[in-house]
This record gives sequence, structure tokens and C-alpha cells, in this order.
Amino acid sequence: MDAELVGATEGPSGAHSGPPRDSARAWFERLLAGADIRVGGDRPWDLQLLDPDVPERVLAQGTLGLGESYMDGHWAAERLDQFFDKLVQAQTSRSGRPIALAAKPPLWHLLKARLLNLQTQSRAWQVGQQHYDLGNDFYAAMLDPRMTYTCAYWGGGAETLDEAQEAKLELVCRKLMLQPGMRVLDIGCGWGSLMKYAAERFGVQCVGVTVSAEQVALGRELCAGLPIEFRLQDYRGLIDKVDELGGHFDRVVSLGMFEHVGHKNYAAFMRVAETALKPDGLFLLHTIGRNEHGNGTDPWIDRYIFPNGELPTIARIGRVCERRFVVEDLHNFGADYDRTLMSWHANVEAAWPRFAETLGERFRRMWTYYLLSCAGAFRARDIQLWQWVLSPRGVPGGYHRPA
Repeated sequence: MDAELVGATEGPSGAHSGPPRDSARAWFERLLAGADIRVGGDRPWDLQLLDPDVPERVLAQGTLGLGESYMDGHWAAERLDQFFDKLVQAQTSRSGRPIALAAKPPLWHLLKARLLNLQTQSRAWQVGQQHYDLGNDFYAAMLDPRMTYTCAYWGGGAETLDEAQEAKLELVCRKLMLQPGMRVLDIGCGWGSLMKYAAERFGVQCVGVTVSAEQVALGRELCAGLPIEFRLQDYRGLIDKVDELGGHFDRVVSLGMFEHVGHKNYAAFMRVAETALKPDGLFLLHTIGRNEHGNGTDPWIDRYIFPNGELPTIARIGRVCERRFVVEDLHNFGADYDRTLMSWHANVEAAWPRFAETLGERFRRMWTYYLLSCAGAFRARDIQLWQWVLSPRGVPGGYHRPA
């Protein structure tokens, strides 16, 4: 969810210094009306106010207050994905935009993301422990059978999540022009779905790195008997380990990990890929991205889902590629993330009775908010999904994206 969906009004100490409850309610209703959302309306995207303090929380804390009050059960919407589609479209509209929707998140959040390196090697493990180590059983219930936790590709006519994820893995392997015997480095390999697919279908050898102990444990089980190695380490630890890993790689790939790197570390990340790759190799980078320059991420997402994350822009990725890589191909299929997230949500809902006692209702509301707010943001085209194909020296005769 974008960091500028809802405004925040704070005093110097961070405490709310705005109007009384009645005025906050009027402000809240005007804000939502600008996005064609009614408080107490009967349409699927309308907001049902279940606690009178919600407008004040949103006025004081912006998107953090909006998300936390939803987790607390203080407001609801029949179709949360449609609610956020409407809200984000209104915020990103180039004309007639309600001024409250353009307000900035708290200053401390922006300064922290801009001035500090929130993705140091010591902090890199936090997202693994908080998010990816949540539980393999839970992720197995949410994801496709291969456990692919990145955007699926529906553009080839896929009808199910499993088909769309296989289409994505096939697309990646064909973009990389994999051949039997090649060696592939997967930075942020997850449970190894791409490595397993590539080893089985294309006859390659793979090394994958991740900061999630749970992913490594299950990934080794799923890929047993294949020429695949999992390493539990931060990507920066690879820079002087190329010889130890068997020499330079024919291909490097990273699916859905660059969002955890942070702009202060983009050069280090690209240096790792450049160092690991053969001069005639290819590097495929698959990442969510933002339309406009900014630092950090939405305060609610940062606190509850992906700590220390940051979405790149095309300009920032392009700049860090200079003098390192030729940009051979750039493919945007961000609209496909909407359908992917809706499929994940449907899977979680179907499996929820298995997890209700251990995870609890507040977690369910948190996870619903995460998946459906992001689905709405992708549907509104506020955030994107890019696949970049990069080469160190340029492909002789030019690169041609597979059909």
C-alpha cells in the first residue's frame, strides 16, 4: 500500500493536535467521499464504522492508524480490495484530487527511511524472522503447490494460480535462455520453486540464498536429490565467495527480493550480481516498483508485514545499472499481482479453520488487510511488477524476449 494514501496531522511530539471527534468524523467522511466511498453506505467498497474513534486515529496516524483500527475490528468493508482500489485511484488521480489524500506520512518515518540504512546486514535478518519464518504450513496453504511467493503470470491464458505460477517460472527460464549444464545463482530463493523448476525442466545446477531458516529447511526437503544448494546468508556475504561456490555463474536471478534491499544498498546488491556473473551471462531481476520517487514504505506495512522494505523506481534501478549492465529487456506485468493476491487470499480463507486457534482473529484481519490492500493498489496501477533482463556487455546481435 502506498505511503501517501491517507494524511497524518501531528504536533512536534507526534501527538495528535487536531480538531475534536465531530470534526474528525467530518474530515474522514470528506476524505472518503473524494474516493467515492461512503461511511455507512451499502456498496461493497463502502466503509462500516464500528468504533467512533477511527477518524481520529486516521487523522493522527495516517495509514498506520487506518490499518491498526482495521486489525482491532473497528471498521470493515465487504470488499476491502475494492475499497483500496477506489482510495488509491483517488490519491493518484492527476485532477480533482482531494487535498487530504495528498498529505504526507509522519515526518519521522520519512526521515528514517531517507537518512538511515534500514537494510544493513544485521537488520536484513529481521524480515526473515518476522515474515518468512511465520510457518511453512501456513505458506503451503496460501501459495501454489510449488510455494512460489512472487507475482504469477496470467498473461499466457492461465486459469488457476498453479498454472499462472508455472507460466511465470517458465517465462523466467526462457528469458534467461537456460541450457543444460548451466549454473544459476538465485538471490532470495525462497523455498526454491524456481531452482527446482529450472533443474528439473532445463537441467541446470543452482545455488540459492535466503535469510529465512524456515525456507532453507523446507527447501532442502523439496529439492532433495537435485543439483541445488541452499545457503542461509545475506546476499552481501556472496561477494568474496564466488570461488567457494564453484566459480562464476552463467545466470543470476532474483525474484521478489530486491524490495528488501533499500536504496542505500542498491550498488552493493548489483556489485554482488556483477561479481558472480560470467561476462557473457544474464541477470534477471524481478521486483515490485513504485511510480514516483520516494523512500521507505507504508508505515503499516513496515511495522506488520515487511520491516525495512523499500520499493524502487525505474530511475533508481536504471541509475545503479550504469557502468555495470546493459538493460536488455524491461517487462511490466504488475496488473497480474492483483489476481495473484486475490488467489492467495482465497486460499487463506479456505484454510483458515486449521490456523484459527494458533494465529487468532487479529492475525487474520492483519493478513486480510495486507493481501487485499495490496491487491487494490496493484489494481489501481499505483505499484508495478517489473522483470529486468540485464547483461554485463550486451548480448551480441541483441536480446529477444521469448514470446
